[in-house]
Amino acid sequence: MALRRGPRREDDGAVAIVELHGVAREYEVGSGRVIALTDVDLVVEASEFVVVLGPSESGKTTLLNMIGALDAPTRGEITIAGKRLSGASRRDLARYRRATVGFIFQTFNLFPSLTALENVEFGLDVARHSGGNRRATEVLTRVGLGDRLHHFPNQLSGGEQQRVAIARALATGSPVLLADEPTGELDYRTGVQILALLKKEAENGSAVIVVTHNREIARAADRIVELSGGRVVSDASPPSGPADMDELRW
Repeated sequence: MALRRGPRREDDGAVAIVELHGVAREYEVGSGRVIALTDVDLVVEASEFVVVLGPSESGKTTLLNMIGALDAPTRGEITIAGKRLSGASRRDLARYRRATVGFIFQTFNLFPSLTALENVEFGLDVARHSGGNRRATEVLTRVGLGDRLHHFPNQLSGGEQQRVAIARALATGSPVLLADEPTGELDYRTGVQILALLKKEAENGSAVIVVTHNREIARAADRIVELSGGRVVSDASPPSGPADMDELRW
């Protein structure tokens, strides 16, 4: 049975930004069939900071790809910011990704021939966001890379490259922000800084979804969604409410 989230917060004017209903994803592999997601129901509202927890092969990244329109469900309906993704043309999906979703990939996906500043500016250009250089400089400074603007990816550490990828996603101010293990390459201090930035994006109105296996990170979430075997097995707020960033330890 698909698990539904708790009661909607109708009294505070919350708006559903991400809506998945009965979403399933199956793949043909050789002569077999792999079931990545089964009957997933999920609603994420504006200004929510949601952490999706689960072990490897639980369907976390597949879920993120569904929401980001990088993959399409085998069954079910996905509506993001009022737009139904099922049946949309490739052009419409490309426009949706450009205008609605900011991605933080686990593998960075930086252009090696562009500097940190140029990588972020490129993301702003694709999103057709004005004020590219000023905005890119501002966000890179916020993630602690103000003195590395003109360095190429091969001149940056893994953690610094991750921060460039995060800055590129934050810069566009997209209504949906998707992050796949955003602190995986970062030390604790920088990781907490990045989580605080993501939390701030949610407070500013974005629906922020972070995929991780790190349960400590989940303590800072407004809601924790747990996946196992491609199914949602739990969807609830932390028992004592979201923890302060300075309480996290990993």
